[in-house]
Amino acid sequence: MLEESEDNSTDHKPDGRRLRSDRSRRLIIESMLHLIHEGNLQPTAQQVADHAKVGIRSVFRHFEDMESIFETANEISRDQYRGLFLGGNREGTLNERILHATEYHAEAYETIGNMLLSTRGRLWNSAVIRKNYAINQNKLRKDLDLWLPELKDLPVNKREAVDAIASFETWNRLRDTQKLSKTDSIVIIVDMLELLVPHN
Repeated sequence: MLEESEDNSTDHKPDGRRLRSDRSRRLIIESMLHLIHEGNLQPTAQQVADHAKVGIRSVFRHFEDMESIFETANEISRDQYRGLFLGGNREGTLNERILHATEYHAEAYETIGNMLLSTRGRLWNSAVIRKNYAINQNKLRKDLDLWLPELKDLPVNKREAVDAIASFETWNRLRDTQKLSKTDSIVIIVDMLELLVPHN
């Protein structure tokens, strides 16, 4: 019987092929995110490969399809984006808090607007993205409750209206469809929220 070799000197050495593979995978994900942030909401595999400086075959060696690339990128960036909605000055009168919440959300929407548009464009084709999107929407709803505890006293229809007004979809319509300035869009949302939330 052959004796097992005791030479394990290579056990702790990095595997060059694995490192190159991990690097290529990371570059593909980063390229997908970069292209989306630059305004290409639905990058093609070739565009991602070109930006990552890898071959098209390499893209599909690491990922089953384009949706799986986006799902991975979405998962990785989700925690980073979530932090954009946290914090802010949550003290003051009701009107002050409505203004602060709206301004804070506006900054976040401006920062990740293209990513949100790209995500919404993929909802129909990905159960994973639909699930993650629903989770994020629920977290935003709970965060708004922290800004405005008065919301707990609203009837259901008005509470749902608040979420619609404070949503990215409303922000995007005001900014992109109606071509309003950031300042004007904030004023409109604040005015609508002030009409719905009771002043005790």
